[in-house]
Amino acid sequence: MIIRPATPDDLPDILAIYNDAVLNSTAIWNWNTVDLDNRRAWFEMRRSQGYPILVADAEGTAIGYASYGDWRPFDGYCHTVEHSIYVAGAARRQGAGAALLDALIGTARDAGKHVMLGGIEAGNEPSLALHRRFGFAETARMPEVGQKFGRWLDLVFMQKTLNG
Repeated sequence: MIIRPATPDDLPDILAIYNDAVLNSTAIWNWNTVDLDNRRAWFEMRRSQGYPILVADAEGTAIGYASYGDWRPFDGYCHTVEHSIYVAGAARRQGAGAALLDALIGTARDAGKHVMLGGIEAGNEPSLALHRRFGFAETARMPEVGQKFGRWLDLVFMQKTLNG
């Protein structure tokens, strides 16, 4: 497995990973799947904003992807980013998420970002543990701010200072 910048050729794999997360997890708090045009627009928007999209590539297939973008759209937050990492179901707990997070942290540091945030569903213990392992600390827990699969979800914000 290698971590590399995503290309437009990765979009079908990214779409499959995204839609699987929509349908089968609380990692994405959307209820409806999207099409390839949606992912293409997302990809182009991230690139035009100068934000990275990385993939975990296993023998030419993207088995996971990660990106970060603006946390809030105000000037004072320009050094803070919020990231997302998604891994294909069959590839989870095999190191792709850790490799993507490690590379994303490095990319953000190189870009001069100061803080990276992750918003994680409180019941997603594997993701919480991964973030703790990389030095993220829980900074907020927001009860019942979202809903999916007919139940209320709690949101945990985890934060890492990148540049001292």
